[in-house]
Amino acid sequence: MNKFFKFIYIFIGFLALGLGILGIILPLLPTTPLLLLASFCFVKGSERFEHWFKGTTIYKRHLENFVRERAMTLQQKLTILLFADVMIAIAFFFLDRTILRIMLLLIVANKYYYFIFKIKTIQVGKASQNNSK
Repeated sequence: MNKFFKFIYIFIGFLALGLGILGIILPLLPTTPLLLLASFCFVKGSERFEHWFKGTTIYKRHLENFVRERAMTLQQKLTILLFADVMIAIAFFFLDRTILRIMLLLIVANKYYYFIFKIKTIQVGKASQNNSK
């Protein structure tokens, strides 16, 4: 991969990291998906930044359980689901084609199925215990 694309990945990684950190403070921004994006971009952009990011407290507190065990706290799940629902609802109400609205409803149904049945829900206490290991 050429240096330009690596730079773009690193740039997007830091942008997503910054927004993810804001999401910790502001309930409007979903922290976990932004941090997952940052992690993905750092993996693609630079091994050094990947190792640095995985060593941060933010990664360990918000992503480590998901990456290692495919698990999230109920609060993390609800934050992601509600943020995505708001974004999809905006599109839903502005669309006038029935087929597109049906597709959006199927996406929402699939999203809930995935979060309920495919991602394990863990207690907040267990998440912090696992992160301290």
